[in-house]
Amino acid sequence: MTTTAPGAAEQGPAGRDAAPTPDAAPPPDGAPAEDAPRTGDVPPGSSPWQLARRELRRRPAVRVSLCVVLLFVLMAVTAPWLGALGGWSPEEFDKTAVDPYLGGLPLGSFGGISPEHWLGVEPVTGRDLFARVVHGAQVSLLIAFAATAIVVVTGTAAGIAAGYFGGRTDAVLSRLMDLTMSFPSLIFMIAMLSVAKDVNRIVLMTAVIGVFGWPGIARVVRGQTLSLKHREYVDAARVGGASSWRILTRDILPGVAGPVIAYTTLLIPGMISTEAALSYLGVGVRPPTPSWGQMIAESVAFYETDPMYFVIPSVFLFLAVLAFTLLGDALRDILDPRGGRT
Repeated sequence: MTTTAPGAAEQGPAGRDAAPTPDAAPPPDGAPAEDAPRTGDVPPGSSPWQLARRELRRRPAVRVSLCVVLLFVLMAVTAPWLGALGGWSPEEFDKTAVDPYLGGLPLGSFGGISPEHWLGVEPVTGRDLFARVVHGAQVSLLIAFAATAIVVVTGTAAGIAAGYFGGRTDAVLSRLMDLTMSFPSLIFMIAMLSVAKDVNRIVLMTAVIGVFGWPGIARVVRGQTLSLKHREYVDAARVGGASSWRILTRDILPGVAGPVIAYTTLLIPGMISTEAALSYLGVGVRPPTPSWGQMIAESVAFYETDPMYFVIPSVFLFLAVLAFTLLGDALRDILDPRGGRT
């Protein structure tokens, strides 16, 4: 006759339920316990935009940068209406806002800031700075976005073609990338923009900046394509009789979308700075069309007597470049973590 210890019967079902399970296993060494639930937040197969939206919600600084970027884009789109709301056009003179006996300096403090001129006026001419700044944002962002679109489309197409087809196609496109990157692009931009006279400056600047910017993204896309073209699903599509165009658009292009998006957002601040630098040097957008770089160049002569004329366009340029840079860095870390660490 066997006897059971007191309390053993009560531990039957409960004891079996209380046994340790694999789910209750402690996390491995070096991994914080609070990070474990986050792995389930990202469902498999998420698109780059879904992943970016999910991660951007967790970063307050990036949300602020995104808001600033959207504000600048909205300002550029609505520039004509914002200028009309202020009551002045960017080319309209207001001689009553400057003092002719003091070399045309703005009347009042802080560069002539008043209820009529929200950001003050331009010395000598009296043109409204608010109207010129918002229209300058339209010009700068238009050139930056258009040049970035040319760079991304050209670079992505060249990189995918070089990486997927290989052989002679890869050799020709790679040598063309090397030749373009070794060319003194800034000197050529200055020379070409100085020679061209009776042309649309915005179109010419967009084309010239875009021509010299595509090799960088082409190299990134080429490397990604080389790693994707031998994946199982690409081989299965090739064996199944899919055409090269279908494989490139259905299998390769979605695989390189993340790095391309991240690279695109990092290109925009560089394009804004390039346009501002060319306009500052006097070979970019010409008066009376406003531009931030052009306004900064004109304000150098008044930085002692009217510092606000120099500060206002400089602050707008600084905020735009900073916001796009922070947003681009965050998207690169999210969508292309390997490229962000290298």
